[in-house]
Parts: sequence; structure tokens; C-alpha cells
Amino acid sequence: MRSLLCAAGAAGVLLFASAAGAVAAPGGDPEPFTIKDPRITESSGLAASRAHPGVYWTHNDSDDGPYVYAVDSRTGRTVATVTMRGVGDPRDVEAISVGADGALYVGDIGDNLDGSWDHVWIYRFPEPKQLRDQTVTATQYDVTYADGPRNAEAMMVHPKTGRVYLVSKKEDGGAALYAGPERLSTSGPNVFRRVSGIDMWVTDGAFSPDGSRLMLRSYFGGRMYHWRDGRPKDDIGSIGVPFQGQGESVTFTPDGRFLMFGSEGRDSQVEPVGLSGEQLPDSVSDDGSATPGGDKSPGGSGDSSDSGDSEKSSPAVTGVIVIGIAIAAILAVRRRGRR
Repeated sequence: MRSLLCAAGAAGVLLFASAAGAVAAPGGDPEPFTIKDPRITESSGLAASRAHPGVYWTHNDSDDGPYVYAVDSRTGRTVATVTMRGVGDPRDVEAISVGADGALYVGDIGDNLDGSWDHVWIYRFPEPKQLRDQTVTATQYDVTYADGPRNAEAMMVHPKTGRVYLVSKKEDGGAALYAGPERLSTSGPNVFRRVSGIDMWVTDGAFSPDGSRLMLRSYFGGRMYHWRDGRPKDDIGSIGVPFQGQGESVTFTPDGRFLMFGSEGRDSQVEPVGLSGEQLPDSVSDDGSATPGGDKSPGGSGDSSDSGDSEKSSPAVTGVIVIGIAIAAILAVRRRGRR
């Protein structure tokens, strides 16, 4: 009996290891990571680096200074601190995005006084080629709204056109999307004009790397849209957002297959959510390549072919079931022997 139990235990270990391997992210898919820098206590924006794979840019909300941090997702540690020179004292930095020109855009666009500031700012500087602590000269752009001051937390730079978009945090119970001029200018205020209403409380947003999808998140939820002709069209539906203490940020991975969600707080965690079906950007869904597994697929609206897969048992679940059956059989044999 002891040898039988040992053999079964060994088989169980092998099955469990196989199941755990099935759960692990295949093919270099992103893993959750914790921002370990004690200086980053209010991570309010997130942008995947285009020049440095696996690195994400972030910043504090307020009361920090003109700093942007590069965090290595493999270790959670800060690998570069960038100090922006040539800008004023930041007031309420809420967002960061990589533009079509490869530069980093930092949105000092929040208004803790709910729209009492007559202008806000956007800062821009080239993404550093080397990851080290450094000071860079940033360009500062003054921003106003055509219909009066707004409090905003989401800023997105379209990866193809380079146009900057902002989303006000609330407006008559919802939010609104604003488009900036075709090119930002330092010669005067850059007036942002209303494009469409957004029926949610928006804390951040991001364009897919090919510019075909717009993702907007709130504290506890998110929605994705097709992006056509300079505006969101054809609401794809809700996206499952991880439960986080104060969900503040979102960005696409460089391949467009995952969303990375971040939050404020010390030792905050950044969590991936895989996309499938219609949620995948055109550059991914049109090439016929495989989509992420059902265990990473969010609870949004995808293709009908994906919905059935989510009901199938994953290898991990199957392994656990087999282990349970084996142990139950061994215990039954043992009980009979005692009788």
C-alpha cells in the first residue's frame, strides 16, 4: 500500500507540475509585476516602452516633481529616472503615452479643483536610448478646452497620426473625448475640441499599437472601441478589469495582444489581461495568428467562436481532476484493506 501511495503521490506531483506549467504564460506572454520603487506611491499613468522591451514608463500623480520612471517588468525595479528640464512645477500629472514620433508625452492634465484652472500642460521628450538616470530637455505645451476648463486623467497619442486626445473625467455624469490640433505648438494655447461623449468615469486610456482600437478604463471597469476617422465607433464592449485598490492606468503591450492595468499605492501591481476576438487590434487579428488562451481572455464581447472555448476545461483543471480521482481511488483501496 505504501508503494502504491508513493507511486500515486509521484504521479500527482507530475500531474500538478504539468498543470502548473499549463497555467504559466506561454511564449513570453506578460506576467504581473509589482512596482517596487518606494518613491512611486501614486502611479497614475503607464506606457509600454517602444525602445526597451519589457520596460514600462510611469510617474506619480502629484507632489513629486518633474520625474518619469522606467520600470523593468521582469524585476519590478526602476532602471532609469528621467528628470524633465525646461518645464514648470507639475501640478497634477495623470497620464503618459508614446507618440508616433517615438517621443514620450506626459499629461499634466488633472485638476484637483474640478476645472478651475484655465489651462493645463503636456510635456514631450524623446524616449531615451539608454536606460540610466538622466536629465532631458522637455517641450511644454499649454492646453485649453474650447468649451471651458475640464478635469482629465486620460491622454492618448495616436500611434499613426500623432494627434493627442484627452478624456475629461466627468461631464453630466459621464466623460467626453477631446481632440487636440493636428500638431501641438509652443506658440500659443493648444485648443482641444469635443469629439464625442463617453458614458463612463474615465481614469486612463490607450490606443492599440496599430491605432485601430481605443481602450478606456475606470476604477472598476473598462470599454473598448473601434477607432475610425478620428473618433471611437462600434463599441466592442466591456473589458474585464482586474480588481485593484485604485485602478488608474492602462496600456497595450507592444504586440497589441494584452492590456496592462496599473493602480496607485505603494508596491502597486501591474496586471495583464489577454485580448481575443474582436478585441484584438486589426494588425493582430488579420494576420491569422493564434490568440491568447481562454484563461487570459477578459469578460468582454468577442467572437462567438471564443465563447465556447471558455467553457472547456483547461489543462490545469484537468490535471487537478485527475489527481483528485487518483487520490480518491487510493483511499478507497486502503479502506477496503483495513476492513
